[in-house]
Amino acid sequence: MSLSELIDDIVTANHILANEGVVDAFGHISARHPDDPNAYLLSRARAPELITAEDIMTFALDGTPLNGDTRKPYLERFIHGSIYKARPDVQAVVHSHSRSVVPFSITKMRLRPVVHSCACIGHEVRVWDAQSAFGDTNLLVSNVAMGDDLATILAKDRAVLMRGHGSTVVGTSVHGVVYNAVYLEANADLQMKAIGLGEVTYLTAGEIDTINSRLENALPGEGYGRAWDYWKKRAEDARQ
Repeated sequence: MSLSELIDDIVTANHILANEGVVDAFGHISARHPDDPNAYLLSRARAPELITAEDIMTFALDGTPLNGDTRKPYLERFIHGSIYKARPDVQAVVHSHSRSVVPFSITKMRLRPVVHSCACIGHEVRVWDAQSAFGDTNLLVSNVAMGDDLATILAKDRAVLMRGHGSTVVGTSVHGVVYNAVYLEANADLQMKAIGLGEVTYLTAGEIDTINSRLENALPGEGYGRAWDYWKKRAEDARQ
């Protein structure tokens, strides 16, 4: 994928995530630079619904803006760089504060897949607590040390919750990470509803692996591609 095509996808992803209720005025999505694995693309600090191609900036993995860009960046850009540094497999990252996910970051109830389409969130969604390593903070990932600590808790998983804050989701593509972010929120909503009805039957480890294997190797018109086309059309219609 060319740089211009990737930028277009990042813009579309911002609009999709806003339209699907994953982000509001806050939250952001990045992608690893297609020509430099030690750099990534992320918008300047702006509400996702409003982002255009001209807003996209390039950053080094330590969060330093490149190319002499002096526009205001997101404070929490360190989330993205630290994850790219720790995870060569990750090509895109979403950070959000989606409403249904947050309760799982502040209770003992763990977020686990409950429906096949949500197997993409992985076997385990751990909780990163800024208090553990940094004491009293504003809970924002505002420097490299906090980003690195978050990446350590994420480890090899697909998502991590952030106590009293939100979540961060990773993927092997922009389309894939949007899929994971949307279905993380969906799973949280469904799991809370199911808990209210009684004992919940969660997906097994084998089911999660089988579903994700098929998703990663889906044919055209399946999986990430079909979902992306659907969400993109919804976002475009909403903007008219």
